[in-house]
Amino acid sequence: MKNHPYHLVDNSPWPLTGSMGLMTTTMGTVLWFHSNEMWLMNMGTMIILLTMFQWWRDVIRESTFQGLHTKSVTYGMKLGMILFIISEVLFFSSFFWAFFHSSLSPSIEIGMQWPPLGIKPFNPMSIPLLNTMILLSSGISITWAHNSIINNNFSQTVQSMFLTILLGLYFSVLQAVEYFEAPFTIADSVYGSTFFLGTGFHGIHVLIGTMFIMISNFRIMKLHMSKNHHTGFESAAWYWHFVDVVWLFLYISFYWWGT
Repeated sequence: MKNHPYHLVDNSPWPLTGSMGLMTTTMGTVLWFHSNEMWLMNMGTMIILLTMFQWWRDVIRESTFQGLHTKSVTYGMKLGMILFIISEVLFFSSFFWAFFHSSLSPSIEIGMQWPPLGIKPFNPMSIPLLNTMILLSSGISITWAHNSIINNNFSQTVQSMFLTILLGLYFSVLQAVEYFEAPFTIADSVYGSTFFLGTGFHGIHVLIGTMFIMISNFRIMKLHMSKNHHTGFESAAWYWHFVDVVWLFLYISFYWWGT
């Protein structure tokens, strides 16, 4: 029994195993770079994946089956997600800062022009424009899912989330095709570095967001969420809208204006 609305978590091994996995992965990555041996990095990755699965399993138990996520708890979780997205905004701001620092005043080392001498940029009216339309469409479908779950229409929620997942995977496939056909690499001056860092990290965020929505969709099909209790889905929707907005800035800056 308790006389407060907050959730004081039980003792858990997952923070310890998670930190062990991160350290193992870091050391394994160094070993891979220097000795071309991946066994330690793979072991660290497996530890992280197992920790994630079991930690999130416990969170689902606490929220869905034990009823420990009260309004005060979910408010704190939503606030944490907002702060996380703000940190992601600052993370991507560094890439845009690097891009505009070099493009607005090109130095003599890159030929005093932008794109640098010898760089053939992508046609912004080709795959990049198609990817823009795909992500904007996925933003519409995730909003449709949000509206459906609020109105207790679970069949449309599942359908629209499945459509969002397909659009996210389609975007990732087209991004991979674009990278495969790229006429420059990450080693080709500051243009290649900022381009592949910005679009590459965004691509990773698209994959993470797609998995986030997949898990939320699976939980909705298992009736873990309702119109009054869907913080996990709401966080996934916020994250996906953030990914959409970042891509719009990337498209306008890196593909259209920058070329």
